Amino acid sequence: MATTTFYPPVGFHFRVEFQGINGLHTQDAFFQEVAGLSKELEQESVKSGGENRFTYKLPTRASYQDLVLKRGLFTDSAIIRWVDDAIENLDIHPVTVLVSLLNERHEPLQTYRFVNAWPKKWSVSTFNAQESNIVVETMELAYQYFKIV
Repeated sequence: MATTTFYPPVGFHFRVEFQGINGLHTQDAFFQEVAGLSKELEQESVKSGGENRFTYKLPTRASYQDLVLKRGLFTDSAIIRWVDDAIENLDIHPVTVLVSLLNERHEPLQTYRFVNAWPKKWSVSTFNAQESNIVVETMELAYQYFKIV
């Protein structure tokens, strides 16, 4: 009987794809950090008359953190035009965002699909003449839910 060795995936090999934005370039998939892959059940506390030892905690609905994407600043990017249209003109077009964790052959091990994502916030890192850092732009995206596909 052959045994297989399991190695946990590395967190630095991933790909981000935006579906539904026209004019994307190759560099639009290059991100240095993805955060916010989290979901939880909200709860409601219910006090029962005559029961003073505890409070019932009932599940209500799922909630999701915002998706936070960081990358080096690009001056010509379809994603940034999409963000600008949403924030400056209130021209909001929700898209699907795929975040894929990749193996050593650059194949997806696991893909997270963020449904109806829209830009909520954009920021750029501090300019500092005393440090030799690249300029990093950060995008926060709100979305309805995500699924592991």
